[in-house]
Amino acid sequence: MKVFSLALLTLLLVALWTGSQGVSFRSHYGVCCYKEMFVRQKIPAFLIRSYQKTPSHCSRKAVLVELLKGKKFCVDPEEGWFQQYQRQKESTSTST
Repeated sequence: MKVFSLALLTLLLVALWTGSQGVSFRSHYGVCCYKEMFVRQKIPAFLIRSYQKTPSHCSRKAVLVELLKGKKFCVDPEEGWFQQYQRQKESTSTST
């Protein structure tokens, strides 16, 4: 009986662990940017709702930019226009 209980507990823990790992893997890789997802043209500042840096485990360093209409694009964080936008956004948020 003890062996059966231990085996059942082990299976339950494995199921819980793999379930949680699956969710976290999906969520992490959902925010990575791949080569074909990048846009090179400048996005007008008034169209940008928000942005976030991709996690360090992603293969490409990028910023995920969300537009007002909900579309998301990947931008190279080294792009001059984005750096200017980011500096302007940071100075506006600290001065208010």
